[in-house]
Amino acid sequence: METVALVSSYDKEDMASTKVLHSCTILTHRIITNRLHILFHFTVTLLLLYYRISHFFNGNSLPALSWALITISEIIFTFIWCLTQAFRWRPLSRTVSIDEIPANMNLEGLDVFVCTADPRKEPTMEVMNTIISALALDYPPEKLAVYLSDDGGSYITLYALKEAFAFSKRWLPFCMKYRIKTRCPEAFFSLAKYEELSITDEFSAKKDELEMKYNLFKRNVEKICEDASNYVVFDRPAHAEIIHGDTYMDGNENDEESTKMPLLVYVSRERRPSKPHRFKAGALNALLRVSEKFSNGPYLLVLDCDMYCNDPTSARQAMCFHLDPQMSPSLAFVQFPQMFYNISKNDIYDNQARSAYRIKWQGMDGIRGPSLSGTGFYLKRKALYGSPNCEDKHPSEVQRTSGELMKFSSEEEIAILKEAKLLASCNYERNTKWGEEASYLLHCRGWTSVYLCPTRPCFLGCTTIDMKDALVQLVKWSSGLLQIGLSRFSPLSYGVSRMSILQSMCYGYFIYQPLYAIAFLIYGIIPQLCFLNGIPLYPKVLSPWFVVFSTVYLSAIGQQLHEVLSDGGTTLTWWNEQRIWVIKSVSGSCFGCLDLFMKWSGIKKTTFRLTNKAVDKDKLEKYEKGEFDFQGATMFMIPLSALAILNMACFIGGLGGIILRRNYEEMFGQIFLSLFIMAVSYPMIQGLLRRSKKEKQ
Repeated sequence: METVALVSSYDKEDMASTKVLHSCTILTHRIITNRLHILFHFTVTLLLLYYRISHFFNGNSLPALSWALITISEIIFTFIWCLTQAFRWRPLSRTVSIDEIPANMNLEGLDVFVCTADPRKEPTMEVMNTIISALALDYPPEKLAVYLSDDGGSYITLYALKEAFAFSKRWLPFCMKYRIKTRCPEAFFSLAKYEELSITDEFSAKKDELEMKYNLFKRNVEKICEDASNYVVFDRPAHAEIIHGDTYMDGNENDEESTKMPLLVYVSRERRPSKPHRFKAGALNALLRVSEKFSNGPYLLVLDCDMYCNDPTSARQAMCFHLDPQMSPSLAFVQFPQMFYNISKNDIYDNQARSAYRIKWQGMDGIRGPSLSGTGFYLKRKALYGSPNCEDKHPSEVQRTSGELMKFSSEEEIAILKEAKLLASCNYERNTKWGEEASYLLHCRGWTSVYLCPTRPCFLGCTTIDMKDALVQLVKWSSGLLQIGLSRFSPLSYGVSRMSILQSMCYGYFIYQPLYAIAFLIYGIIPQLCFLNGIPLYPKVLSPWFVVFSTVYLSAIGQQLHEVLSDGGTTLTWWNEQRIWVIKSVSGSCFGCLDLFMKWSGIKKTTFRLTNKAVDKDKLEKYEKGEFDFQGATMFMIPLSALAILNMACFIGGLGGIILRRNYEEMFGQIFLSLFIMAVSYPMIQGLLRRSKKEKQ
C-alpha cells in the first residue's frame, strides 16, 4: 500500500501554518490482484462467447431460439461484469486529522437538510432523534442551521419538532460539557457503557435527569400520534416556521439555557393533487431555495429522516477535504457510508451493502470520486449552480459567503417567512429544472468527490427487516435508474463524453444493473425446459469447452469469495450476498423494468412508494433468527415462485429422461444449474410450505 499525505496551507495575519488534514492510501496489492484477475477472466469469457456464437451460426445446436436466448443472457452478464471492473481498477482509502484544523479557523456555514413524509411509516421519534443529533454536531452553532421538510404537512411533526428543540436546549450543553460522542438521545440512553466517559455522581445525576425529560418528551409525542385523526394532508398551502432563531433565545433559567443554539426551521411545501410533486427530490429543492433566505450555508448535509449523526465530528472530518486549497476548487461533496444499527448477525437481506461501501465506493474514489448515496454527504452549494471553473453564482444567492446566520427584526422575520412560503409553493417548480437532473451530472460538469469511511460510523440508520420493504426500495431505484440509462443522459453516451471512461462505466453499472432481471429470467426458464426435453445447452464434461464454462463460473465466484473473506466476512456472508442478489434481481429488478415499461406505455403514472421504517416486533424476531419474511410481498414473489416451481418440475421430469438416455455428460451443466436454483429458492419454497400449513390449520 502506498500512502500519500495531502497538505493544506492557511494564511492568517501574515502567518503561514501548514497542516496535514488528510491522507490517501492507494491499495496497491488489491490493484495488482484485481487487474490480473480482470485479464484472466475477460479472456476466458471471450472464449465462452466464441463457443456460443460459433455454434449458433454453424447450426450445430437446436433449437436455435433456446441457444440464442441463452447467449443473450450470457452477453448481459458479460456486459455488466465489464462495467463492474471499473470499481476494481484503482481502489484507495482515506483518513483525516481533524485535530490539525486550526482552532482559529473561520469555518463556513453548514445547512442540514432532513426530509420526512409520513409519521405512520417514518416514526416521528426517529425523525426527532435525527434532528437533535444534527443540532448537536460539533460545529459553531452560529454557522449551523437545520431544516426539516415535512412532505406530509402533519401537525404531529411540527409539534414534535418544537418539543425536540425544547429538549435539545438541555441536551446540547450536557453533550458538550461531558464530551459525549453519541449525541442521538435514543442511542445514548440505550448504551450499556457510556463510551470512555468519567462516570461521576454529577454525571450520573444529570444523565438520569435528562433521561426522565427525554422519556417525558417521548411519551408526549407518542400520545399525540396515538390520538391523531389525520396524519398526512395531501392538499395544503406551503408553510414555513422558525422554531428557533437569534431572536428566539431564552437564557433566563440558568447558565446552560443560555448556550448558543443553531437555527432550526420547519418547512412544509405546498402540495396539490393536480401539481407535480417530485417526491424527495422536490423536497430537497424546496429546502435549497428556502435555506438561501435564512442561512445560505456554503455547505449542505443531507440526511434521511432515520439516519442520525453518530459522530458529532463528521462535519469537521468533511471540512478536512473542503478546506484543502488544492482539492476544494473542484470538490463537490464528501460521501460517508450508509450504515445501520439494526443489522442482524446473519444479515440475510445484505442490508449492510458490503459490496457497495467496501468495494465499489472505494473503487470510485480512485477515479474522481463516488456517486451520491442519497444521505450522509457534505455537498458544496456552489456545485449545484455550475461547473468548477464557473464564477457565476445562482441569481438568487445572497451576498454572504461565510454562511453567518442573519439576525432579523420582527418585521423582517415576517417578510422572510412569507417569501419562504412562496419558494415552497408548487408554482415555483413550474417550468424549472429543479429535480430533473441526475446527481451524476455533477461529475459530468467536472466536479470531483471523496469517499471517507472512518472507523466509527458517522451516520447510523434503520434498515428494512423484511422482503416487502427491501423490494419496494429496489423497484423505485431500478425503474428510475434504468430510465436514465435509456434516455439521452445515459452514462455510456452523455457521460462518456464528459468524464473518464472508467467513471462512466461505474455509473453505467448502477444504471444498467436492473438488466440482470432479464438474464436471470432466461437462465431460470430456458435451460430447465431444455433439460425436460433432453436438449443440452452446455458442453460435455470431458470436452475442453466445459473447462471454459466451469472456469468462468469458478473465477467469478472465487473473486467475490476472496473479497468477502479479505474484508473480514465468512462463507455464510458470501452465500447470503449471492442468494439475495439473485432473489432481488428476479423480483425487485424485474418489477422495476416492468414499472418503467408501464410508464413509457402510458398505462401507469409515477407513484411514490414510501418505505415503511416502523419496527414490527414479529418481523424483527424473524429477521434476528435469519428467517425470510415474505409477508405483504406476494406480488413481488410471483416470478421467483414460478421459476422455483418450474425448476423443480423440470428437474424431476428431466431426470427420468437422463436415466433412460444415459447422457449424463451432456446434461451435467443443466443438472448443476437446477440444483443451484433450488438452493437459492429454498427460502421461497420454505415460505410457501409454511403458508400452506397455516391455511390447513
